[in-house]
Amino acid sequence: MLWSKAIGAGGIGGGGGGTLFGPRGVFGGGFSGANVNTIDYITIATTGNAIDFGDLTVTRNGAAATSDGSRGVFGGGGSTTTIDYITISTPGNAIDFGDLTVARNNAAATSDGSRGVFGGGVGSTNTIDYITIATTGNAIDFGDLTVGRAELGATSDGSRGVFGGGGSSTNTIDYITIATTGNAIDFGDLTVGRGAFAATSDGSRGVFGGGYNPITNTIDYITIATTGNAIDFGDLTVARNGVAATSDGSRGVFGGGRNSSSVYQNVIDYITISTTGNATDFGDLTVARGFFAATSGG
Repeated sequence: MLWSKAIGAGGIGGGGGGTLFGPRGVFGGGFSGANVNTIDYITIATTGNAIDFGDLTVTRNGAAATSDGSRGVFGGGGSTTTIDYITISTPGNAIDFGDLTVARNNAAATSDGSRGVFGGGVGSTNTIDYITIATTGNAIDFGDLTVGRAELGATSDGSRGVFGGGGSSTNTIDYITIATTGNAIDFGDLTVGRGAFAATSDGSRGVFGGGYNPITNTIDYITIATTGNAIDFGDLTVARNGVAATSDGSRGVFGGGRNSSSVYQNVIDYITISTTGNATDFGDLTVARGFFAATSGG
């Protein structure tokens, strides 16, 4: 079992230690002609098709997800404030956690292994709010993004959280220190301004894949601990927007999305984050869909 980038005990809000990653990737919610509540899962270090995990508490698209390595949380989506949670190692239906500070969809989420943060989204513009993942309860105001936007991507290195892109053409990347509160700071720019894409990391390098402006197969990357513009990484196997991404700390996976013919995809592909190059086919989701969320743990 891979447990990468452990966060020390005594985490934020008394949440205790957590991890950024785990061996199991989970994908929740989405849209494929209608909203779905499906949660399915994969073992990231292998290849193969996803397996049914259970259902979200509310059928919706546009949720954002993150984890502490054990508990996964899905926040927002549709026009809801809903946050629900799962225990990633145990298949089953999600359970109510609490509410975001503002109802919105197409936000982005990440964590430091203890505190989860949700940024942006339709109807909230620049809002960032946070939770302690190991507890339940409502989110608390954190601060503001540098640019209000939806359909952005987020990831972290266990300390710094980054939010990239958004809308149809934004190239902005900004960052926060997750253990504190306050407004985001400019980081640099994506190689291609775009929204409706996904981000993940290996605890050092952050990667952004897919998106719309127009629909693209672009993958680009940053070193999260520094600031600066993103660099070309390679290409997804299929150009698409509305993808979801997660990682086991080594391999990044990108699932689902909608292609240039507006057909929703069940494709999952993968990269090795520490290298550069094009993605490789992994397998298929249980349900073809886009505009959904992914996280990992176990």
